[in-house]
Amino acid sequence: MTTVNTHEAKTHLSALLKRVAAGEEIVIAKAGTPVARLVPVKGAAEKRVLGFVREGLWVADDFDAPLPDDVMRGFYGGASR
Repeated sequence: MTTVNTHEAKTHLSALLKRVAAGEEIVIAKAGTPVARLVPVKGAAEKRVLGFVREGLWVADDFDAPLPDDVMRGFYGGASR
């Protein structure tokens, strides 16, 4: 693991990022004290496919209807709203 000071990190950020992308970890230090670590991102996030469960999803007609008083008391400790 390589350690660089903040001035060197600012001056050579692009080169440091190339090294990190290749798998290297780099510590950035201020006055010799480590303050940050540049590490490669682990794997790319998978793309989300919108609507993939559309056929298997069901929402009740009264989904947004007010809850019964006994359920509301459970949320608000006795006082229903």
